[in-house]
Amino acid sequence: MKLRALPVLAGAAVLALGLAACSGNASAAPGEDSAAATSGYAVDDHTLVFGVVPDSVDTETNYQPLMDYIAEVTGKDVEYHESTDYAALIEAAIAGKIDVASFSGFTYVTATNNGAELTPISSIVTKEGQEPGYYSVAIAPKDSAVKTIEDFAGKKVCFVDPSSTSGYLFPSYNLLEAGIDPKTDITPVFAGKHDVSVLKTGEGVECEVGFAEDSEVAKSEDVKIIAETMVPGAPLVVSTKLPKDVASVITDALAEVTIDDIIAAGITSADSEGFRSVFYATKPVDDTYYDLIRDICKKTEAEQCKG
Repeated sequence: MKLRALPVLAGAAVLALGLAACSGNASAAPGEDSAAATSGYAVDDHTLVFGVVPDSVDTETNYQPLMDYIAEVTGKDVEYHESTDYAALIEAAIAGKIDVASFSGFTYVTATNNGAELTPISSIVTKEGQEPGYYSVAIAPKDSAVKTIEDFAGKKVCFVDPSSTSGYLFPSYNLLEAGIDPKTDITPVFAGKHDVSVLKTGEGVECEVGFAEDSEVAKSEDVKIIAETMVPGAPLVVSTKLPKDVASVITDALAEVTIDDIIAAGITSADSEGFRSVFYATKPVDDTYYDLIRDICKKTEAEQCKG
């Protein structure tokens, strides 16, 4: 499960090895591209670029403890890269501009279908005994007369992004199962982020109904749940272009790690109520875990699935 929106985590640890976690594009300076390509790093051998999908307004803060932990175990600076949208992250991965990332399942499949060299490591779970996975939720304004997915026909429907697993791919499949063509029987609206989809749906103006992941839906009192579908947990991935020893360290560190392990490594920012509410541990996943998404791709004939 991907890291969910958290309250702001104050006082992120500044590591002795000079962790650089800065917003914006993680592009190399002129002349560095060829060296990075030769070495296998997105930028250089002192830096790891950590990419994420733009899920909510607090995305960078959410990932800070995990970035700090990766910096601690690898001895490298970790540079934060939040793409403007899902497609931009996919393009960055294909171009080799990402070393480690938190993808959605759909963006991982899309990226690898189009040549990105990535290996899934694990997926995040939030509670002891939990398995990877989260929910795609169909929602409507609290006072809406909508009761079923079938009632979405003819309405303005908020999706998240054309490459979002829980915010577009699974919703498209569920609409088709309900006899609704997601391209012709509704008016699609792409909100860009899960929290924005929930907000717009709750307002009931730009979107009359919508879809988003469960953690963002749970924060709103303005929407009601119409239906929900379990989707495969979002993967933490590593670039296969990295030197094998570095990739191995990252894989070992992220495959099965608990929040207590992260805190024990000296990452004090992880020891907060907010982070504990969304991160308990990671559990290993592999490429075959995402075959369900490939099956849904075939059934929906989504353009994003095509390589």
